[in-house]
Amino acid sequence: MKTFRKDFFWGGATAANQFEGAWNVDGKGPSVSDMCTTGSKDTPKRITATIEENTLYPSHEAIDFYHHYKEDIKLFADMGFNVFRFSIAWTRIFPTGMEKEPNEAGLKFYDNVIDECRKYNIEPFITISHYEMPYALVEKYNGWYGRECIELFERYCHAIFDRYKDKVVYWLTFNEINAGTMPMGNVLSLGTVQGYTGPITGVKDDPKIRYQALHHQFVASARVVKYAHENYPQFKMGNMICFMTTYPATCKPDDMLKAQREMRMKNWFCSDIMVRGYYPEYADRYFEENDINIKMEEGDLEILKEGTVDFYTFSYYMSICASTDENEKLTGGNLMGGVKNPYLEASDWGWQIDPKGLRWTLNSIYDRYHIPMMVVENGLGALDTVEADGSINDDYRIDYLRKHILEMKEAVKDGVDLMGYTPWGCIDLVSASTGEMAKRYGFIYVDKHDDGTGTLSRSKKKSFDWFKSVIESNGENI
Repeated sequence: MKTFRKDFFWGGATAANQFEGAWNVDGKGPSVSDMCTTGSKDTPKRITATIEENTLYPSHEAIDFYHHYKEDIKLFADMGFNVFRFSIAWTRIFPTGMEKEPNEAGLKFYDNVIDECRKYNIEPFITISHYEMPYALVEKYNGWYGRECIELFERYCHAIFDRYKDKVVYWLTFNEINAGTMPMGNVLSLGTVQGYTGPITGVKDDPKIRYQALHHQFVASARVVKYAHENYPQFKMGNMICFMTTYPATCKPDDMLKAQREMRMKNWFCSDIMVRGYYPEYADRYFEENDINIKMEEGDLEILKEGTVDFYTFSYYMSICASTDENEKLTGGNLMGGVKNPYLEASDWGWQIDPKGLRWTLNSIYDRYHIPMMVVENGLGALDTVEADGSINDDYRIDYLRKHILEMKEAVKDGVDLMGYTPWGCIDLVSASTGEMAKRYGFIYVDKHDDGTGTLSRSKKKSFDWFKSVIESNGENI
């Protein structure tokens, strides 16, 4: 019976803007994340045009990986990681995104991080752009709405490809690129917030702008994938999708059709373009009904065909339901909400827990594309309690991850070509959606709190040794 391949990637995933800190150190410029204040489950983060005094901006220090990277990577090695997914902060390399030459101090920092990973035989797995648009590009071009960003992104990619060509094999272009199909994508992914200040949930949403900006990301991704294939044949280039598995709430045909529509535009649309190399036909009707007319330049459609990815990666946290009944109970979640599923439990933050949905999702994606796949985000955001003896008994996290790993094993038996698994926030970090520290995902506890206080000391949770055993046994001992 099939099981995880011998070269299976076991590790963890992070993002620069959520754990590096050092937001203005060694020449780094501000990103959109750096202009966001803290928030909570009930109060949204705010975007400010300038840094306000006596206001907490959680990304500014985060957990200060910038000055703790050796300690943290050693802990990852102690857990048995053979891969570490992290992102490069665009503004650490090009502070405004518009410089002609890269910032050497920024390049050197990632040299050090990559070398430290290699020291412990940990494969660096790099996300090129993970929710950290240079704020200067927001001010000048309204983020990715400006086509000028394509060339600037290419310059950034060329710089890091050339610098790390002998050290890095695996690259993802844009984190959760399908965030651009939803209003929250204006802030997190597209940077289309020019002139806006206020709650991140209050940005005026214009789908015409969003989908134009998203097109520019597609072109940028395809161009750099093609460039990598032609100049660095050793590179493996992937996409990254926030997969929001959507079931029909009932077997009523109207619910079935609504779930299909949502799956198409929210989950399949972006990866159809990045894997297959063309805009899918079903998008035509959506664009027509929403008066969306994407402006393309000569050569855009050709580059989409020429810059398709080698493998598919995605985040999976939860599933939702779709219903045509407006009286159905709703629930929130990662980037979007939906109708509540009465058969599922939920996390402290109301995210529905659906391990079997991961198997369904893996099978569905592999049936569609037949290329290698990897789960690069999955995990449970929860309130952790430090006991009097300093221990953190996060059995709820172990239970969540165990059930998801078991379903990944079932998907492998079903025939899915699965490359690896990197749970999200392997070390506690700042929440992207709320700016909280209290919503913890890690195997490693960081003494940092929502008010900005804390010693930044690191300690192992119960899940640390459990995951170490999982890795040692290649998923057999769980």
